[in-house]
Amino acid sequence: MTSSPSFLVVGESVADIVRAPGQPDVPHPGGSPANVAYGLGRLGHRVALLTQLGADEAGGLISAHLRSAGVEVLTDGQSGVRTPTAIVTLDPDGKAGYEFDIHWSLRPVDPPVRVDHVHLGSIAAVLPPGADATLGLVARLRAGASVSYDPNIRAALLGSRAEVLPEVERCVALGDVVKASDEDVAWLHPGWSEQQVAERWLSLGPALVLITRGGDGAAAFTRHCTVEEPAAPATVVDTVGAGDSFMSAALDALATRGLLGAAARPALAAITPAVLAELLRYAARAAAVTVSRAGANPPTGAELHVS
Repeated sequence: MTSSPSFLVVGESVADIVRAPGQPDVPHPGGSPANVAYGLGRLGHRVALLTQLGADEAGGLISAHLRSAGVEVLTDGQSGVRTPTAIVTLDPDGKAGYEFDIHWSLRPVDPPVRVDHVHLGSIAAVLPPGADATLGLVARLRAGASVSYDPNIRAALLGSRAEVLPEVERCVALGDVVKASDEDVAWLHPGWSEQQVAERWLSLGPALVLITRGGDGAAAFTRHCTVEEPAAPATVVDTVGAGDSFMSAALDALATRGLLGAAARPALAAITPAVLAELLRYAARAAAVTVSRAGANPPTGAELHVS
């Protein structure tokens, strides 16, 4: 066991307006990177989120939500930005679809916090004009910190696959840990198997690739092994934030084993199948807790350790 690393998450915060048939709209703080930061905070980690929020009601809601979990909210100092929003519609099975109103214009900035691990996520990693500043920051931090990345593809906001794929692979190449859903993989590489995608990404630099499959569980890929685990049992209310809870818990599992931070790269590369299986089961429990309740509401450490 080592001392807890300090996390920096870089990316968008979004007000998710959850819309279900016959029910009033319900706003929830969201955005994949913000959800990961919140999840890490709920699990007891020191975490800061570099994001963009407007001076509006939604921005206040998200900021208060993040701070309630101990997340330090950082910005690039721009004024006049608006808080991103997403209309989240739920199908009869609770699966979420999204309609976004998001602008990402991060400027170059050096966060005034210690960083042992940086998590890069979703729209902010590939959406101009702010993506270049985002990736420039991560590239600078990488010398002294490990990096994780979740593409969390939102096709409606992005360009063609041919335009997006090089940007995603640019992020993959910065990462030590890459997590994606089976839907992300299918959109980025139609016709490829998960094994083929994982091998491709591992060849770009990461030591660990995690692929989630919803109710069908998840898999972990390294250069030495592949490990698969089923999903944890759950009664699904909705799937909002499930992948982000999985990501937070996976990072928590790696951190508690001393496998995050720049100096831990050799140990991460040598991670064993037994540790990977434990990581997948732990992260699956976190996702199961999240889907059992409305919105991106990840578990606390106490909830995970008794579930």
